[in-house]
Parts: sequence; structure tokens; C-alpha cells
Amino acid sequence: MAAREIHLTPEGLEQLQGELDHLRSVRRKEVARRIHDASETGGTVDNAEYDEAKNEQAFVEGRVRELESLLSNAVAVTSGEKRKTRKSVEFGSSITVRTTTGEKVYRLVGSAEAAPLEGKISNESPVGSALIGHKVGDTVEVKTPSGVMELTITRVS
Repeated sequence: MAAREIHLTPEGLEQLQGELDHLRSVRRKEVARRIHDASETGGTVDNAEYDEAKNEQAFVEGRVRELESLLSNAVAVTSGEKRKTRKSVEFGSSITVRTTTGEKVYRLVGSAEAAPLEGKISNESPVGSALIGHKVGDTVEVKTPSGVMELTITRVS
């Protein structure tokens, strides 16, 4: 079965590749050094520092495998229009919406780079998928786990 393509913005692709490079070239060496130092000073049996370093090694290696898999299926999606002249919401857009609680700014990104607390929402999320294709002035109703919310698009770039 073919792996599913993972859509990323060019910036997101660069960020994930940078993280992978850092893990491979820096973090692996740091963790290996910690393991070596811990085993030299206290052996490997009943050594909390050694166990912690081994756990960190497992985490780093797991993240490396995760990023390698993700990046092997990644596709950088670029907009067909220049950012300043976008007329409708598309992948990579920055969208300002008005809600009943005020204005919010979202950036529409792939699920692998989504960070809702930073305003980066996935194109597959309820809000992201509802906004795609709409223009400034449109009001969109979005069904979310907390209920239906109305978003009026005030800016797309």
C-alpha cells in the first residue's frame, strides 16, 4: 500500500529537515556522551543517570525514525498566487477571521506542522477545511467539538 502524501509548507519542510539534521548531528552525539559518562562513573546497573540517558536515546532515535518517515512522504505545497494577491483561502494562506470573541489569525498548514496555540491550523482540521476556497467577507460556519462557530473572513494573505 502506498504511503499517504504529507503536505507541508516550504517553511515547514525546512523546519522538519532542520530538526532531523540537528538530531542526527548534535543530539545523538550529546546523548552518546551522556551514556558513556554515566557508565564510566557509576556502571550500568542501578544507575539513574545512565537509565535517563538511555531513555533519552530511545526518544531521540524514535523522533529520528518518525521524521525520516514523514519526510520521505512529504510534499512541499506552494501557492499558485503571490501571497499579497490571494483572493481566496488556500494551503499556506494567513487568514484573519472575526468571531464572537474577537479576531484571530490562522496560518493554514499541513497536519504535520500544525500548532494551534501558535495559530497554525491544519488544512484537515474542521476550521481549516471549512475555510478553504472562501474569500474576504464570507462567513463560514464550522462544526467543532465544542459546538458550531461562525467565522467571518476579514483578510487573506
